[in-house]
Amino acid sequence: MGTNKPVVKYTKLFINNEFVDAASGKTFPTINPSTGTVITHVSEGDKADVDKAVAAAKKAFARNSPWRTMDASARAKLMHKFADLMERDIDYLASIETLDNGKTFADSKGDISASIECLRYYAGWCDKIHGQTIPADGGFFSMTRKEPVGVVGQIIPWNYPIMMTAWKWGPALAAGCTIVLKPAEQTPLSALCLAALTKEAGFPAGVINVVNGFGPTAGAAIAEHFDIRKVAFTGSTEIGHLIMQAAGRTNLKRVSLELGGKSPLIICEDADIKEAADIAHHALFDNHGQSCCAGSRTFVHAKVYDQFVKEAKELATKRKVGDPFSDGTDQGPQIDQDMYDKVMGLIASGKQEGATLVTGGKRVGNAGYFIEPTVFGNVTDEMKIAREEIFGPVQSIFKFNDIEEAIERANKTSYGLAAGIITKDIDKALAFAKAVDAGSIWINGYDLLTAHTPFGGFKMSGIGRELGEEGLHEYLEVKTITIRTNA
Repeated sequence: MGTNKPVVKYTKLFINNEFVDAASGKTFPTINPSTGTVITHVSEGDKADVDKAVAAAKKAFARNSPWRTMDASARAKLMHKFADLMERDIDYLASIETLDNGKTFADSKGDISASIECLRYYAGWCDKIHGQTIPADGGFFSMTRKEPVGVVGQIIPWNYPIMMTAWKWGPALAAGCTIVLKPAEQTPLSALCLAALTKEAGFPAGVINVVNGFGPTAGAAIAEHFDIRKVAFTGSTEIGHLIMQAAGRTNLKRVSLELGGKSPLIICEDADIKEAADIAHHALFDNHGQSCCAGSRTFVHAKVYDQFVKEAKELATKRKVGDPFSDGTDQGPQIDQDMYDKVMGLIASGKQEGATLVTGGKRVGNAGYFIEPTVFGNVTDEMKIAREEIFGPVQSIFKFNDIEEAIERANKTSYGLAAGIITKDIDKALAFAKAVDAGSIWINGYDLLTAHTPFGGFKMSGIGRELGEEGLHEYLEVKTITIRTNA
């Protein structure tokens, strides 16, 4: 399967197709969450480095640059070459991802395969981005032209480092933009590996730049930079507010945000309970519960509630927690000490506020940030675990009596990222899909994501969409050209 000690090849910043030290000379440690020990130290970028990266990206976007004058079909070939290199190096990339993030090696490989599919999907769009001719009144000949926004800043989270890079780079490159990416400080290593592969693939200097660093310094510099025309951020709703404020203070740059969630999954009385429990289990526990669209509020019809809780407990207790490089491991560690403490604090609040601890709730082992798969029953809407995004392996099970009640409670949150329903009644499923305020509705499944389908949130779960054709629009400007004719 690989080793839990892959050789770390890249630790510097990637600017203008070269790996360089931070201007300050500073570095910071990246930690192995399985052990709590330092993997390596990486260069710590700040405003000075973001300025350099933006200058390189701006030069690469200049009107007569190799990137701007490249045929769209040639841009697609570069993206396919990059995807080919990711396929070639999938085992190494997965080992770096697992070392730095703690997700299982199998999950890392799955993420990379999905990332390759995403890049290939957007490569297919490169020469299919076109405008329209418009029958305007007044004898004019009018047409639209789709053009890249320009230099874009992208800030990604630690929970799916390679996948989030692909989600950001795919549409931006297809549109013809140039990029300054800040990976999460917890997981900088895989983005640097991908940067090296883009150079090997033949991307011109300055098209892709990666600046490791922290949110208040490097992240803020991206959000505030006057020469960045659009910023894309995936992360917490709290930081999303700061990104919008920063964008508004400077150049009114375009903003797209994919933020938090507290997504409901409704189990109706007609569901196959074993199947429903399995879907709900993966909806919450996949990626150690560290997913923005996790099905973190499991609403179960009162008639099947007891049976469902029994099945949920059995699945959670069977879940193997341990070394993410070992065969058979289902769940590795949480990402860091802060998240470990937050999750354990929320588990404590669930017990204090009267939820029934069905199973789990404790630390696993003495090293690293491992938490038992935890299931709470008899959760009520006002409890802290019902309202706050936990981002950990904690399933909260609620009881409901009819679908109207379930819809009302599902919508009773400031979030609106995703929702699911398990039922054999298509009318009930479609009524739910129509009524619930969420960007993705999944029927008889969960986390049914593909590169082809747009993803994003309602309400405080975000602005804009990623993936699909919708994801391209975030990186394109529409120019209208009108010609006065005498015909």
